[in-house]
Amino acid sequence: MHNMRIFTVDSFTDRPFKGNPAAVCLLEAPATASWMQEVAAEMRHSETAFVLREGSGYSLRWFTPEVEVALCGHATLAAAHVLYSIGEESGRIEFSTQSGILSVEGDSSGLITMDFPAKPPSECVAPVGLVEALGVEPVWVGNSEFDLLVEVKSPDIVLELAPDFGVLASLEVRGVIVTAVSPDSDVDFVSRFFAPRVGIDEDPVTGSAHCVLAPYWSGRLGVHALTGRQLSARGGVVRTTLRDERVLLAGHAVTVWSGELHV
Repeated sequence: MHNMRIFTVDSFTDRPFKGNPAAVCLLEAPATASWMQEVAAEMRHSETAFVLREGSGYSLRWFTPEVEVALCGHATLAAAHVLYSIGEESGRIEFSTQSGILSVEGDSSGLITMDFPAKPPSECVAPVGLVEALGVEPVWVGNSEFDLLVEVKSPDIVLELAPDFGVLASLEVRGVIVTAVSPDSDVDFVSRFFAPRVGIDEDPVTGSAHCVLAPYWSGRLGVHALTGRQLSARGGVVRTTLRDERVLLAGHAVTVWSGELHV
């Protein structure tokens, strides 16, 4: 392989050093999964996106520092932002992924909207260790395709959580989403996302978690278009719109640095 362009992009924010950072590597040729995993471990972001042009669209794969994942919102947003910002694309982009075709479109303000599959949760019994690991009593617990969703009584509880990551890592789910309805006029719900099982104790802003949050809160609140704020230290905002079995996720992104990967 030759030197490849690589970027760090802060997603779901319009300010640098906020939101969720992702690395984006523009491949010139197919790469092995083991090599991409090594690059992701080197980059040490919660996800590194690998983008390869295929016909009129692109293939897209996501890796945490430890494993490949089947769906990632903030790294998809980062990948689209890079393609727009370097002039490779200007309109609709289609990414071929493990979760099917994901389409993305940007507008003149820099807002990027992604069309993702909805992952509605089904109510379940809290798995052994969950309540102890979180240290709070849930209002509601549900299981989605990848993650557990836990509703608690207030945003303050979400903000002040200090989970036992060792216990959370023992649960057989990708991650745990903790959420509460928001009293603020500009935000409908808040959340945090913990995924120590895949090498991420806390993810700053998680697009794929909002594929669970959007159908859940739309059902609870009776509104299709909602805004969520993730209460991590970096923080970020995700606009969601539920459309049948799909969720539109919208946000801004900022390139922090770019360079070449020497391999």
